[in-house]
Amino acid sequence: MEPPDFEALNFTAEPVAAAHPICEEWRGTPEGSVFHLANIFLFLGFMGGSGFYGLLYLFTFLTLGFFCSTIWAWSDSCTTDSFLWSFALFGVCLGQVLHVSYRLRSVSFDNEFQEIYNCMFKKLGVSLTLFGKIVACCDGDIQTIERDHCFAIEGKTAIDKLSVLLSGRIRVTVNGEFLHYIYPFQFLDSPEWDSLRPSEEGVFQVTLHADNPCRYVAWRRKKLYLLFAKHRYIAKIFALVVRNDIAEKLYSLNDKAYDESGHRYDLRLPSYIPGTELEKADVFLQVPVQGAKTA
Repeated sequence: MEPPDFEALNFTAEPVAAAHPICEEWRGTPEGSVFHLANIFLFLGFMGGSGFYGLLYLFTFLTLGFFCSTIWAWSDSCTTDSFLWSFALFGVCLGQVLHVSYRLRSVSFDNEFQEIYNCMFKKLGVSLTLFGKIVACCDGDIQTIERDHCFAIEGKTAIDKLSVLLSGRIRVTVNGEFLHYIYPFQFLDSPEWDSLRPSEEGVFQVTLHADNPCRYVAWRRKKLYLLFAKHRYIAKIFALVVRNDIAEKLYSLNDKAYDESGHRYDLRLPSYIPGTELEKADVFLQVPVQGAKTA
């Protein structure tokens, strides 16, 4: 009996040739400049902020980074998977850049509302999207007041809106006595607005008289409170700008209140009693000219 042929009975499968070249050792040289440029772009992209401009910054640099990464992966036959992923992410980021650019272009306003945004809301970090909701609340309407006409009459006009002056100048008086001026991009009725709760009603305690043709934008009280109920952030923003406007008006009054001896009254103190010595004194000696800013 012949001994078995073990070599013929060896059923060990022979290794199949790899579909892609096998990387057997690390490279001895560093990667090319495109690889490093891709990572620099990615690093800068991930430092982007919020808002439309922040998103545009973020996805622009990510698009450049993944584009460079795609070029680098294409030049190396051992990085097929990296090429596919880089190319896919490049396409996604490019689509986001186009989408954000379209939305940024579509969020546009008339010149008057753009000036309101730049002067009052942009510095507080309000996005264009949220500001669009604020503009929509007033229906984008611009109101006008003719010269020598009144925006509000003391003791008669109801407090039913919140308004911002766009152009012109408004004189504020009480009992016929001049208090201060209201200039563009200041609220016309911020003290009255802040003095009432949402469920309360009231009338103006001052008269607002137009010294020249004026234009303003107004938000109806009920519609604005509905907007506040939906967007608490907008409510906080309005509370901030309204109370800041009130503070500026108080300091403006405080700078003009002098008695006969030259002493300044501090309107924030309870010792200030309007209608007594202040009416007898030659107060409000310096009135700012048109275009000047109040303190």
